[in-house]
Amino acid sequence: MNMIIKPYRFAGLLACLAVVSTTGCSSMMSHSGPDQGYYPGTRASYETITNPESGWVMRPLAAVDLPFSALMDTLLLPWDYYRSGSDKAADSPRERILRSEKQNGTAASLASAAPLTTAH
Repeated sequence: MNMIIKPYRFAGLLACLAVVSTTGCSSMMSHSGPDQGYYPGTRASYETITNPESGWVMRPLAAVDLPFSALMDTLLLPWDYYRSGSDKAADSPRERILRSEKQNGTAASLASAAPLTTAH
């Protein structure tokens, strides 16, 4: 009987570790991009839970992720404070693309391109 309980305890511990290691994703993803203010992961999880257009799979995952993202966001508050005075546009991929298009004259070259014709 004792031999049977040990594998179940190990499996339970492994399952708990798997759940804990995959949580806090919203916080980590939010902090890997441009500065989004304080508690960005927590806000992202909350918005996913409350958005009626979120899928039936994403809502429970965001609900599990929410407390762990709040914990990670709390731990990363010094980093958020450090980044709070930075220029958000410099970190934004969208702003970098728009700046590059403006610098390279993309809009002007597209305007002078031949129009796309489609056969009906």
